[in-house]
Amino acid sequence: MVDAPAAPSAALGLEHVRHGYLGANGVVPVLDDISLEVEPGAFVALLGPSGCGKSTLLRLLAGLTPPDHGRLLVDGAPVTGPSPERIIMFQDPTLYPWRRVRDNVALGHDIRGRRDEKAIDSALDLVGLREFERAWPHQLSGGMAQRVALARALVNHPRLLLLDEPLGKLDSLTRLTMQTELLRLWQREGFTALMVTHDVEEALLLATRIIILGPRPARVVADLAVALPTNRHRDDPRLLALRRDILVRLGHKADW
Repeated sequence: MVDAPAAPSAALGLEHVRHGYLGANGVVPVLDDISLEVEPGAFVALLGPSGCGKSTLLRLLAGLTPPDHGRLLVDGAPVTGPSPERIIMFQDPTLYPWRRVRDNVALGHDIRGRRDEKAIDSALDLVGLREFERAWPHQLSGGMAQRVALARALVNHPRLLLLDEPLGKLDSLTRLTMQTELLRLWQREGFTALMVTHDVEEALLLATRIIILGPRPARVVADLAVALPTNRHRDDPRLLALRRDILVRLGHKADW
């Protein structure tokens, strides 16, 4: 098997992005004047209180909905709709129960009418599920189902992978394994990653940069570089100091 070459990673730009949703009493503002630049190949974690607009920001970048105001750019070009180069992965794996593992991975190819069996083989190998390609979704554990969802994303060699709490529903041990797996795949495939998480430790273990959003309507309240090697240890004093700083910025007391 010959792996396809990794696609170049994407650079992101957000210029004065504002967005809201129509509620019972009018428009509810969610994002307020978000401006960011993300360099190609970065792994960015988004932290912030529940409901502050983190997932909304991912949906805007995926092209699933346009912003009310401002611009979203990928390599300088406006985001005008979905693209196979920009893949979003949700907390639930959303596998089709009537499609076997291999066919779930191939879903995007089948929709576009261009199925690439070698690329599907490669994606299944990347997540270690080649021997389960004929299994049905109901036969998989939660961690395995998320691996299938990862393979379905990676089969398109995305330049930008948007991760909306993809490990949030996994048990603690499976989550640790999947964190390591996600880091390995990011290093190998070279995509730009933007991940929403509520787990500060997870953000510190995976990200090269952490962006903290404030309460709704959200603004950027902190933009922190994690200038540490990728093979990080949870008890590293530098990580613990960063964790303390982030928790304080999120409004937690510093007296633990």
